[in-house]
Amino acid sequence: MKQSLSMKLGQQLKMTPQLQQAIKLLQLSAMELSQEIQTTLDSNPLLEVEEDWGDNLPEVDDNTDDYDNFASDPGPADDFPDPQDLEQDLGSQLSEPMGETLQVDSSWEDVYPQAPAPGPASGDFDLDPGANNVSDPSLIDHLLWQLNLTPMAPSDRVVAMAIIDAIDTDGMLSTSIEEIRTTLYEPNLPELEQVSTQDITNILERVQQFDPIGVGARNLQECLLLQLIQLDPATKWLSEAVNIVDQHLDLLGAKDFANLVKRTRLPESQLGEIVALIRTLQPRPGAAFDTADSDFVLPDVVVRKHNNRWLVELNPETLPKVRINDTYAGYVKNLSSGADKDFIKDNLQEARWFLKSLQTRHDTLLKVATKIVEVQQDFLEHGPEAMKPLILADIAEQVELHESTISRVTNRKYLATPRGLYELKYFFSSHVSSASGGEVSSTAIRAIIKKLTAEENPRKPLSDSKIAVILQEQNITVARRTVAKYRESLSIPPSNERKQLI
Repeated sequence: MKQSLSMKLGQQLKMTPQLQQAIKLLQLSAMELSQEIQTTLDSNPLLEVEEDWGDNLPEVDDNTDDYDNFASDPGPADDFPDPQDLEQDLGSQLSEPMGETLQVDSSWEDVYPQAPAPGPASGDFDLDPGANNVSDPSLIDHLLWQLNLTPMAPSDRVVAMAIIDAIDTDGMLSTSIEEIRTTLYEPNLPELEQVSTQDITNILERVQQFDPIGVGARNLQECLLLQLIQLDPATKWLSEAVNIVDQHLDLLGAKDFANLVKRTRLPESQLGEIVALIRTLQPRPGAAFDTADSDFVLPDVVVRKHNNRWLVELNPETLPKVRINDTYAGYVKNLSSGADKDFIKDNLQEARWFLKSLQTRHDTLLKVATKIVEVQQDFLEHGPEAMKPLILADIAEQVELHESTISRVTNRKYLATPRGLYELKYFFSSHVSSASGGEVSSTAIRAIIKKLTAEENPRKPLSDSKIAVILQEQNITVARRTVAKYRESLSIPPSNERKQLI
């Protein structure tokens, strides 16, 4: 085989470590960003926490008018990157060569100039929903506490503990009496071998007297009956409610009120009052003790109305309060060449890249959120029914970024509004053509369906076909199966299951 040398000209795209870092920070959530900053602070001695960050926050200028009814406060307009693609811009910004001797300013605000304006007043909405979160005791702990206050023989107490261990988070007994019996064995208590299923049932009945009422029930019917018999005997329609739960719970669950009237021979008006009494019961008695941790979300961006203008601001709670340590940075000029100077220089360069990446992340996030709110002002004014159709390409075109960048920015980033907390992706939705030739957001259609079902006559709930006709009257052309799909996405049951007896 003959060997030869040749030249080949080609192009190849490579991502520098700085570009990779910038893209990584761009797609992090607020919690992940906080962890990443802490990790960087621990590894880079040139970075420190900014203690007096809040002292120099800029004030909102009420006289500015970026849009007619809309404004943002990102700081100087020059801070926004202006590239065809964010990655290309980051590559040019973050790959700038550093000289042998670095120029160290007295302040590094030029690298990370300022924090955005403070968020809305505390009276508008809480930016830290988990601040006052208090851990409550679990259902099992609550039952064991009551068991410790109940006089019992040692063997009975062991059986009661086995019963409590078999109660699930809904408060229902998850295993049978026989299964509990087979699991009972205590070498120090040989009398447990003689425990019968009837003994366990008797102890279960004692546990079922514990709070919350209905706990330890083996099925829904027993759970409801336990709660009914605990009511005041003078309660109106109590005996009739017990009879319906005991004999006709299947008809009540299917909302077959016609057959229920025939079976009970009660007038419809009286049956409505009985059903109302049954609905006051708790089918999941352990729900109040559900200790599943809630995922609290801290908003990245805040929007509020001020002087008839919508202001979009970054949430200062999520901003990195870090800066470069001027003292350590000054050693670059004072130290002679050697390992110490190289160490300081390398860390100074990494710190500068990190701060630039943070600045670009927040500028890009604010820029994208600003455009989203600009498009969806009607949502802020009138609610979900006024949501406009929007796709990633629309925002990408307006801010001159790539769609993949918009996807990274809107993923797990949240916007706090007077109407609630929403992920930025919530404002993107497909469209449905209207009869007049326009477009309607699928989110708006879902909101209309939710409103129609909430205001319907419970005796004659709207069918999917009827909802489609109502939407057609509003110039929204959707098929019945489309209505059914949107209804199911909202967890709204079909019309036969929504029927209620007044």
